[in-house]
Amino acid sequence: MSHHTAARIAPAPLPYRWTILGVATFTQAAACFFVQGIGAMAVPLQSALGLSTTQLGLLLSASQLVPLVGLLVAGELLDRYDERWVVGIGAGVVAAGLLGGSLAHGFASLLTVLLVVGAGYSTIQPGGSKSVAAWFEPSRRGFAMGVRQAGLPLGGAVAVAVLPVVATSVGWRAAVLVGGLVALAGAAAFTALYRRPPGAVAVDAAQDRAGARRRPAVPAVDRWRLLREPAIVKALLSGTTMVSVHSGIGVLGALYLHDVTSLGTGAAGAVLVATQLAGMLGRIGLAAWSDRSRAGRYRPVLASTVAAALALTALATPLGRHPLAAAALFTWLGFFGIGWYGPWVAHLAEAAPAGRTGFALGLVMAVNQVAVILAPPALGLLRDATGGYTAAWTALAVAAAATAAATAGRGLRAPAVTRGRRVTRLSAKG
Repeated sequence: MSHHTAARIAPAPLPYRWTILGVATFTQAAACFFVQGIGAMAVPLQSALGLSTTQLGLLLSASQLVPLVGLLVAGELLDRYDERWVVGIGAGVVAAGLLGGSLAHGFASLLTVLLVVGAGYSTIQPGGSKSVAAWFEPSRRGFAMGVRQAGLPLGGAVAVAVLPVVATSVGWRAAVLVGGLVALAGAAAFTALYRRPPGAVAVDAAQDRAGARRRPAVPAVDRWRLLREPAIVKALLSGTTMVSVHSGIGVLGALYLHDVTSLGTGAAGAVLVATQLAGMLGRIGLAAWSDRSRAGRYRPVLASTVAAALALTALATPLGRHPLAAAALFTWLGFFGIGWYGPWVAHLAEAAPAGRTGFALGLVMAVNQVAVILAPPALGLLRDATGGYTAAWTALAVAAAATAAATAGRGLRAPAVTRGRRVTRLSAKG
């Protein structure tokens, strides 16, 4: 978020902001619950539907396809309308898609359901991020963003623990129904509890929306120039790489633990739960670090890319075949390979131009969607083609190392922003 926007945050404590943070986190967890559990359901889904690893990757990509455009639309809506309705309706669409999907008959119909889910989910990430950013002053915004973003691995941890059991004992359609009910609870909670910030913040937010409505249409070519801003370039490079790493954990994790380390379903599930919980702690801890980092909010993101490269390299060696070593490496990957998103989204929100926070969030997240869409089936295809996991882990490790090298230099500088009483330079040194 820009200095201009940050300066409008009311300095006085706002007790209700913790309620806002809680409901935004819960809605995030509820909306992503089913999608985050698909990878953990790999074995029962493959058994019931006869899926290849590539088809499993396509299921993960399906929910991310519509957001390629939907995030841009959501960003525009968030700059013009109340987050309460934009996010609430989006979460409702997720719920409706999954509840209807409980009647699906096979792979094709489940794929269609997940496309609908993706349309609704388009509003959750930028909407939740903007709602939390509006309530917290810069000195606490990283921590708050980290807590909110922890909703995804939190939802993933519960999904990994619950959905495979439901799919195995009752059937995969019952698991889809459970996902729909959870998403419905998230939609209801956000719509009922979200409020705009009080006082000057609320007045300025209303002025921003009024200005957005009066603002003449900006040519698309001018909007895409945002992608040339140094802080945005860093966010794009690291974002596309790290969402691919996250995708690798989701699409290959359960199968790798089952096929290579010979862990049973229960033990493999426990490792994946630990991975998601580590990701939740990472999103909070790394974001809190970004609040205090004199090198800028990007430093924890850079550290995460290096840490992920090391763990992925280890997985590609014989060390990764040992059950205890694999469990430790996946937990490490959870902390950094999922946790990076907390400081990353805070970095992105502060780098956005005044009055265009929603659009900037939506734009960069939409570009990230290319990797989110392509990575799962590509990694699944790589595994099917090679008959193993070494090539996939190696490809991700190389990408993470290259990104760390490209964004660690001083060339990609970000604008200075105010955090509390001190001024720092976002991503100045990586």
